[in-house]
This record gives sequence, structure tokens and C-alpha cells, in this order.
Amino acid sequence: MGQQEKVATSLAGAVSEEISASLTAVDAELARRYPGDPGTRQPVHTVYVPGDVFEPGTLRSWGDQALAALDEHAPDATSFAAVLGIPEALAGPVYDRVRAKLEREPVEDLRIDFEDGYGPHPDADEDEAAARAARLVSEAYANGTAAPYMGIRMKCMEAGVRDRGIRTTDVFLSGLMAAGGLPEGLVLTLPKVTYPEQVTAFVQLLEAFEKAHGLDAGRIGFEIQIETSQSILAADGTAAVARMIDAAQGRATGLHYGTFDYSACVGVSAAYQASDHPAADHAKAVMQVAAAGTGVRVSDGSTNVLPVGPTGQVHEAWRLHYGLTRRALARAYYQGWDMHPGHLPTRYAAVYAFYREGLEPAAARLAAYVAKAGGDVMDEPATAKALSGYLLRGIDCGALDTAEVARLTGLTRADLEAFASPRRGDLTVTAP
Repeated sequence: MGQQEKVATSLAGAVSEEISASLTAVDAELARRYPGDPGTRQPVHTVYVPGDVFEPGTLRSWGDQALAALDEHAPDATSFAAVLGIPEALAGPVYDRVRAKLEREPVEDLRIDFEDGYGPHPDADEDEAAARAARLVSEAYANGTAAPYMGIRMKCMEAGVRDRGIRTTDVFLSGLMAAGGLPEGLVLTLPKVTYPEQVTAFVQLLEAFEKAHGLDAGRIGFEIQIETSQSILAADGTAAVARMIDAAQGRATGLHYGTFDYSACVGVSAAYQASDHPAADHAKAVMQVAAAGTGVRVSDGSTNVLPVGPTGQVHEAWRLHYGLTRRALARAYYQGWDMHPGHLPTRYAAVYAFYREGLEPAAARLAAYVAKAGGDVMDEPATAKALSGYLLRGIDCGALDTAEVARLTGLTRADLEAFASPRRGDLTVTAP
């Protein structure tokens, strides 16, 4: 073993203690502001359905319409892969999984819309629609037909619609409570946020509701929709979106980019309003940095080009949507909006191809990291975290199977979760 080294120090133990004491407040602030990813499933998309259109069979109808679009415009794996440019080796697995997903769980996250998609209605009509939405959501969770996540988008906190938005939120949440309580998958979306004070006001509303029903403080979270330039860059030059996350007091679960409202706000002409416009890239990059480490997730926007009409036109729309979705995934925007049932095949095709093509390389790198086997890439704990998160996302959406990931990595899901959200000194790897 060689000669044992003599260890010498120069500082008294009190120095370390004093430094730690001086950083106590910073340690607490870091833990509060940057708790890390919650480790829960993130849906790959959000589907918006107007409040007066949503029916008990809406989710199944979207899946059936998506399957019918495949039957008509790409009836087999070869034709579908040819449209989208999916490699031959992935064509069968991706196509089969897309069809299975559309049959089993066509929508991962549903938002019943009482904002732009719903528009102005008489108060009595919106009251009734909000109460009806609460009843249908409760029934869906009770009978097993719900999407994993469901909720509403209310009108915003701007003066002209504020009272209506507050009332719709109250009617919907009260209806859920009357029907048995708030479901675990409940999601609320607050649109057109311009100032952090609007977020503070929504927190005040939720606090009052929780107090009225004896719910735990902080039980109800919400997404913040980024649709204005002021939400990215405030008048004083600061990143307003970061202050909005702080104003949510731990309730913010997501930041959703609104492609068309934001584009119009910064003056992009209609023909060029898209999620890959430079203005969109800038806004989402600011959102991404502001949300990093906070546990708040970022969602991309949507395309308004619908896959309808003759087959050639559908294929063009599919290629556009597929390409935008793949582009977003590469930029770590793991969620987006889908506006039409015809978008579902390409949403899942893009997501499944993304995870399946990277399965074996990611698994091999993670297994080598665990075994300290080395190789042609030197990975660090941060990379192991990213590799594990990648595999977990693939499992959660149906792109990957737990068994195949375990076979390739030698790790259980619990192991992957430990790597994806490591706590210092608390990482034990077990056999699958």
C-alpha cells in the first residue's frame, strides 16, 4: 500500500463551524427556492377542450378520431414511418405503441377551457358549465375514465374578466368538493399573467378556498401561462417570470408558453407565429432558466396547423407537428399543447421515437457509470441524473417498458428515481 501520508491541518474546528453558521440562512433559502424536480410524472402534452364542448366521452372520442386518422392516412407502420422519416428499425415499435396508447390512454392531461377557447358567455351559462365540468371530472375519476391529469383554465386576473375568473374557479372547485373532494390529478391553469402581483392574487384566492373547506394549506397548485412580453422582461429589466414563481409561494407546478398570444404581443405577423420562431425560443429559454431547480416544469406551446383534409395535406401537417415536437424534446421541453385529435398520432410518434432511439445508448452509459466501467464518455453525477430522468420519462409515457430498462441497466425503477433526484449520501443501488 506504500507509506501512509501524514495529515496536517492549520485551521481550528471553530472556523468551519463559523462558516457554516454564516451560511445557515443561505442553505435554507436554497432548499426553499430550489427543491429540485418533484419526481412525479409529467404529461407529454395538454389537450384543451372548450367548457361548453366537453362531454363524458370526449377523451375516448379524441382517441377514436386519432385512430381513424391513422387508418385513413397511414394504415401501417411502413407508411407512417415514411411520412415522418422514422428509421426502419423503429417503425414497427413506434407505430404499435402509438396505436396502443391511443386505445389505452389517448390524452394524458386535459384542460377544460373557460378562457379563449370558451369566450364570453352569460354568467348563468358559465356558472352551469363550470358546475357541469366539476361533475364530469369527478365522475371520470370515479369510474376510471379520467386522464391522469385534468382541470380547468379560468379567465385571467385582468380587471375586465377577474371577477368571472374567480367565480368560475370557485364554482368548479366547490363542485369537486361536493362530489367527494379534489382529485390527485387536479390541475388549474392561470392564463395571461403579466405581473407577479396577479400570481399573488390567485394564491390569495386558493388560500381562501382551502381555509373555507378545511384543506391543507398549499393543497391546490396551478400552472402559470406565459403569453405576454411583460411576463418575460419586466419594465425594470428583470425576468418577471422568476418573480412569478416566487410569488406562487410553492404552488406553481408549471410554466406554459402561449405561442400565439406571445407572438402577437411582440409583433410577429400571423404567418410566422410558431413555436420555433426566435421570439419563442428566447421566451422559453428565459422560462427554462427561471424554472430550473425550482420544481416548476416548462411546457412548449402548440401549432395551429391542423391535420385535416386530403391525405397529402394531413401528411404535411403531421410532418410539421412531428418536427416541432422533436425539436422541443431536444431542447428539454418535454410537454406541449395539442389542439386537435389528429395531433395525437404525431405527438406520441415523436415522443416514442425520441426515447426508443436513445434507449440503448442511455442505458449503456448509465450501467457503465454505476459499474465505474469507464468507456469513451466520462460521465458525472449530473449526467447520471439526466440519463435516469430520460429513462423514467420514457417509461411514464409508454415509450419504454420497465422490464427492458431493467434488463439493459441492471437497475430498478427505485434506483432510477434515486439517481434522477439524488440526495447527498443517500443513494443505494439494488438489483432488479
